[in-house]
Amino acid sequence: MESTLNLEVYKADIHKILISKLDLEKLSRVNSSQARQVVAGIVNEIIAEQRVPLSFEEQERIQEDLLDEVFGLGPLEPLLRDLKISDILVNDKDHVFVEKGGRLQRVDTAFRDDRHLLQIIDRIVSRVGRRVDESSPMVDARLPDGSRVNAIIPPLALDGPSLSIRRFGTGPLAANQLVRLNSISAEMMEVLAAAVRARISILISGGTGAGKTTFLNILSQYIPQGERIITIEDAAELQLAQENIVRLETRAANVEGEGAIRQRQLLINCLRMRPDRIIIGEVRGEEAFDMLQAMNTGHEGSMTTIHANTGRDALTRLESMVAMSNLNLPEKTVRQQIASALSIVVQVTRMSDGTRKVVSISEITGMEENVVSMQEIFTFQKKGIGPDGKVIGVYKPTRIRPKFLDQLRVAGIHLPQSLFETETEVN
Repeated sequence: MESTLNLEVYKADIHKILISKLDLEKLSRVNSSQARQVVAGIVNEIIAEQRVPLSFEEQERIQEDLLDEVFGLGPLEPLLRDLKISDILVNDKDHVFVEKGGRLQRVDTAFRDDRHLLQIIDRIVSRVGRRVDESSPMVDARLPDGSRVNAIIPPLALDGPSLSIRRFGTGPLAANQLVRLNSISAEMMEVLAAAVRARISILISGGTGAGKTTFLNILSQYIPQGERIITIEDAAELQLAQENIVRLETRAANVEGEGAIRQRQLLINCLRMRPDRIIIGEVRGEEAFDMLQAMNTGHEGSMTTIHANTGRDALTRLESMVAMSNLNLPEKTVRQQIASALSIVVQVTRMSDGTRKVVSISEITGMEENVVSMQEIFTFQKKGIGPDGKVIGVYKPTRIRPKFLDQLRVAGIHLPQSLFETETEVN
């Protein structure tokens, strides 16, 4: 323990000397591999000059840590290089947890002090034009690979700055990967792919970390290349493969508390940009009304996600969000808008073993008196936990003939009846 502390002290001293010797402006003009070589050489010179009694392994570790400090995100870099880590959660300078293989575990990563952690947070948010300070102590940002970042600092965070990174990998997953991972059955995936191609609007519902955005990315792969897509997000994380795409992102208020651009404003503006489809990363406020209006006026096939525990809860939340627009619409009118705009609700859930699964695909069939009527097309029935801790269950069709099959037929898509009769076991 003492040797580790001494190593950190040596590293801090060497870092101070390194910063005084570096010309960061010149380094920025050199490509990253050359710059790293230059800095590595300077670090070795400093270590030799200081005559610090370090082993070869300790010198290598200090060199790598300092390179991460200068060119990356310091102590977070080793975690970001591990592609098996899906979440990095910094509770404070001394407590860092990661999610790996669906399980949370603590790692021995630590920061020198609160100021060090704050510098790393500032480096992340400044890359995307955001800021974090006492007047604006909460911020959403993203990393270059699209990973979502949230930071909150004192006075709101009582134990020092806190940082959460939700990772999205280097590229979108393929649908067959989800099937191989037993996150969805092949039959369910085929039905949803056909619905996307036929311009049927889809709402993806689930809890935090359930995989809503990942699933939205996968479904978007089935949008035909000839269509113009506009995405609207709070922090850009969608990774669409299409060519004709415009990506829009909200903007936080400036120091004076002015200049904020909300999702609703972007949605209203994008209607003037001739979109074929609109994809909203997550609907969470008054923009819900404008989204429904867009889906009902020529932008069928649009998609979004929402936080909810069930498909029915998703519609209730959507109704509440429409009320936030202060239009004082009658309850029945709002529900008619929802029933007319949306056709499919997909429920995704994070299971007890850390895996994500599509547990329900429901169809909105219209209105019955004052209630939006729904029917479940597919469901995941959990049977128990296997000896390896994995969830055991079965993907089951309800054998109900969906009404949207007529829309698919009009679009020239014919699905075999066997898709709605085949069960898939998950062991």
